[in-house]
Amino acid sequence: MRNLFLILAALPLLAGCSVAKTAVDVALVPVHVATAGVNAVVPNQKKADEKRGREMRKEDEERGKQVRMAQERCRKGRPLATDNCAAVAQR
Repeated sequence: MRNLFLILAALPLLAGCSVAKTAVDVALVPVHVATAGVNAVVPNQKKADEKRGREMRKEDEERGKQVRMAQERCRKGRPLATDNCAAVAQR
């Protein structure tokens, strides 16, 4: 019986916690709205930066491939008209 009395006595205190939590949630609504706005912009910029980085790496790989092919052609003695074997040999 005594335990039941303690539980019933504690119920109003627990109800106050939910009221306080609701008040905090309402007070934080503007912060959550502002954060959502920032997060909507930042990931798009991050994705654009990552895409540009991938494009730059791909271009670097292609340039490296062209240089290696020119070096190989010059080494074998079959350069193209556009190959500058003197510059390629210095690398």
